[in-house]
Amino acid sequence: MKKTFVLDTNVLLQTPYALYSFGDNTIVIPEVVLEELDKFKKENTELGANARHVARLLDEIRLNGNLNEGIQLENGGTIRVELNYNNVVIPESWDDTNNDNRILKVCKGLQENGEKVFLVTKDIFERIKADILGIVAQDFFAEQVPEYEKQYRGRQDVYTTKQKLDEFYSIGYVKSNDVFSYNSDFTKKISPSLVLNEFLIIHCETNEKQTALGRFDGKNIVPLTFLKERPFGVSPRNAGQKFMQEALMIDADKAPLVIVKGPAGTAKTFYSLAVGLQKIMVEQNKLFRKILVCRPNVRLDEDIGFLPGTEQDKIAPYLRPVIDNLEVLIDNDENERYNSEKELKDKIDELFDRKIINTEAIAFIRGRSIVKQWVIIDEAQNLTPKQVKGIITRAGAGTKIILIGDPEQIDHPFLDIRTNGLCYASERMKGSHLCYQITLNDEECERSELAYESAKRM
Repeated sequence: MKKTFVLDTNVLLQTPYALYSFGDNTIVIPEVVLEELDKFKKENTELGANARHVARLLDEIRLNGNLNEGIQLENGGTIRVELNYNNVVIPESWDDTNNDNRILKVCKGLQENGEKVFLVTKDIFERIKADILGIVAQDFFAEQVPEYEKQYRGRQDVYTTKQKLDEFYSIGYVKSNDVFSYNSDFTKKISPSLVLNEFLIIHCETNEKQTALGRFDGKNIVPLTFLKERPFGVSPRNAGQKFMQEALMIDADKAPLVIVKGPAGTAKTFYSLAVGLQKIMVEQNKLFRKILVCRPNVRLDEDIGFLPGTEQDKIAPYLRPVIDNLEVLIDNDENERYNSEKELKDKIDELFDRKIINTEAIAFIRGRSIVKQWVIIDEAQNLTPKQVKGIITRAGAGTKIILIGDPEQIDHPFLDIRTNGLCYASERMKGSHLCYQITLNDEECERSELAYESAKRM
């Protein structure tokens, strides 16, 4: 028996091609979904663009028949717009005019009519209400990545003999088949599966205190190149930060994309700014024109046009964490830093006035080609997969894009740890010679003793 998938508006607004993602089954679009899409079509936002995309797809489909009766798709499925089931009974306390409830009425009516119905929605509360009515409801999984514990981390621990570790220091590499790892209970040696550009902590099997840091170049494990660098006066304090420094310091032609995941306090934003300032303000061979910082709190579906002030004034509240990090970087004397707040503010304002650092709403990146810029996308876990793709594909010659965020702190209402853009990009770019990745651990939190303790306990 074929299945009937009823699509909610939020699924189409996030992924227009969902229309073609259900094989040879039946897709039903309640008429209220068309009404909701129509409200978005004029918006100059990502949601507006997606609403227009859905409209174009449906317009092409309707040329092949009658949407009210159902039209066969190229993949063997059918699609129809459902106008009926307005009088289906739902709990008296539920508002009949509520759009979610109207969609649930369609689901219930189709089910009572003998169809095997599945509601597809990103709205958790709507899925709960569907369950109350005995309707099977599910999220849209086309862009889902593995569970967080199974996602690519860009690092792993391996072991080798003392002789091979000494060779690593003396000749500058160790062969990949000269290292090993252990099974989960450390009772058996196994051959590790290494990924191109993956960072490694190499342990001596007979001396736990003897370790080395390296990177898999596709053939051998080689030492880090920038281990002794101190970008903008900043020193890495743990293995994770040393790996992050390596990924950030590599030239943009070899590593145009860096993905850094990890909990709060692990210096993701701090280090990204430090290396960017080093590249632009300290190094003589200036490869980048400026630093561009974006945070998806200024979301593609959020119109900031009606807020007062200039573009910078509008997005300033969202970028306060960037200012906090700059305060530490610009005046690295911890004893004197905050003695003169005005002097510190003037130094930071100068960076923006001289256009060394620019801040921009992510919505304005769409359609651009960004050339020779150091681009930091902070809080990237709040991006959708499509938004991440839109940002990465904006990279022009000489640009380096750094995606940073904590997958366990997602604020977007329709994203989770398996569907957000940061983790999606991480899994899709795994093994690319143009991408370096690192996931920082809880114990690598360096913000404060309290930050580390809370990260560990909470």
